[in-house]
Amino acid sequence: MTSAVRHVIYLHGFASSPDSSKAQRFRRELAPYGVGFSCPDLNDPAFETLTVTRMLGDVRRILASLGDGPIALIGSSLGGFVAVHAAEEARHAGDGRVDRLIALAPAFDFGGNRLRQLGEHGLEEWRREGRLRVMHYASNTYRDIGYQLYSDAAGYDAFALGATLPMLVYQGTRDETVDPAMVKNWCADRPDVTLRLVDDDHQLTASMDEIWEGARGFLGLGGNLELRT
Repeated sequence: MTSAVRHVIYLHGFASSPDSSKAQRFRRELAPYGVGFSCPDLNDPAFETLTVTRMLGDVRRILASLGDGPIALIGSSLGGFVAVHAAEEARHAGDGRVDRLIALAPAFDFGGNRLRQLGEHGLEEWRREGRLRVMHYASNTYRDIGYQLYSDAAGYDAFALGATLPMLVYQGTRDETVDPAMVKNWCADRPDVTLRLVDDDHQLTASMDEIWEGARGFLGLGGNLELRT
């Protein structure tokens, strides 16, 4: 990671959208630097059929449409989980354009462990019914999510991945959705990962000025972030 990023792919969280406040903040801040910005709607073609595999396909298609790098992936919550797997997939494909990642309150335990919080009874009911009613925050309505989200996500383990690219992680200490201890554990043995704990909740709203300043330096656009290497 030696030069300024040329394109950012932003991956929003579960039941969110490209209109999320964090996605739009990054879009606005990056524009004056001439940095390209892509934020796929991970709900398409239907939220109800969402899977991690489908989201990775979205990232793959965007990467195929872009020119030379450097390219950064930024992922929020579930998007952070997808981002680390997308970076690993790009590395295995020999695509060196993706050279850094930023994760915001990343749900690194989403593949299996996170969804098991429903308990055996809840998982069995989800499997039997084929769908689970959840709040879709972007549309402010309750919507059904298919069981294939769980069965597919169980095949992805972020803890089994090495962190081979420079990575910047922001995690709120008051987050009740993503366990800060889990994030600290994931980051602890990965020397290319810089963890920044902030006094905030899952949305990280109060920390966005700090996050942008750190991200700006990490993306090679200026700033004074000191990275741990």
